[in-house]
Amino acid sequence: MTLTVGPLRAEPGRKARGTIPVDLGSTTVEIPLILVNGSRPGPRVVITGGVHGGEFVGVDAAARLGGTLEPDDVGGQVVICPVANPPAVYDGRLGRSPLDDVNINRVFPGHREGGPTERLAAWLFDHLIAGADAYADLHSGGIDEILLDFVGYRLTSDGELDARTRAMAHAVGYERVLFGPNAEGGNSHAAAARLGIPAILIETGRLGDRRPEQTRTLLDGLYRVLRHLGVLDEPPHTAPVAVPPRDWVWTGSVVSPATGLWYPDAVTGDDVTAGQTIGRVIDPAHGSEHKVTATATGRILYGMNGLTVAPGAELAAIAQPAD
Repeated sequence: MTLTVGPLRAEPGRKARGTIPVDLGSTTVEIPLILVNGSRPGPRVVITGGVHGGEFVGVDAAARLGGTLEPDDVGGQVVICPVANPPAVYDGRLGRSPLDDVNINRVFPGHREGGPTERLAAWLFDHLIAGADAYADLHSGGIDEILLDFVGYRLTSDGELDARTRAMAHAVGYERVLFGPNAEGGNSHAAAARLGIPAILIETGRLGDRRPEQTRTLLDGLYRVLRHLGVLDEPPHTAPVAVPPRDWVWTGSVVSPATGLWYPDAVTGDDVTAGQTIGRVIDPAHGSEHKVTATATGRILYGMNGLTVAPGAELAAIAQPAD
């Protein structure tokens, strides 16, 4: 079967690369795609990077994966979008788009007649994600965020789907696998789960870094997933899994109560208890401070490293082992 996304086509046993113009109303963006149509039957797997700006490891790994995958090695079809949100990646370099100050990973499945970012989310969802048999969205700690690598997925009311998604998440080989209690919200993998698609979020790296070993870690995880899904029989050599994956559950999020300067007392990787002081937001003009406390007991899996924060900025995300 021909693999087609917009005007880009890959016949069976072929690979196609190119960009597709997407009309966002006020502007047009070019979405880069790599289509690998395998030489034998199998699932369609969609991989996106660059949903957020300033998260470089996923962009690097997706581009490298697209360069190395060849149709003769693939069972099924692999659709790779290394830069899913060009305005944020190339112009904004942060989570929000410079076009409308919207975080695209809060508005999936988007709106075809909405603002620019909603339209982009709708195009990605309609043309890429909705046609997938499995979906992986690649993220990392942004330029102001320290993060412990993890894989995330959402629970649904479909036990069989949840089991398939959990197995896919564990196949990545990361130590921490985080599950959300439901598939609500505008995250891409949550919207895919609501459509019945096994979908995972893979977070690799921190502080907007792009060290080769981080990309290698993510590529190893993607090769493991593709082997798990039956897309690859013999992937390139991957590093052995150092620590068996373990299920974790989110327990709380801490946000800034005010505009100011953030001085943390507890950082990523620290264990905290509910009510514990984890830092202060200081007013730079008057020196007044707002004490910030943990909203839950657990370990900080990612936290704000930047100095300047606005009200509602996420300062820490807390989780603990599910068992």
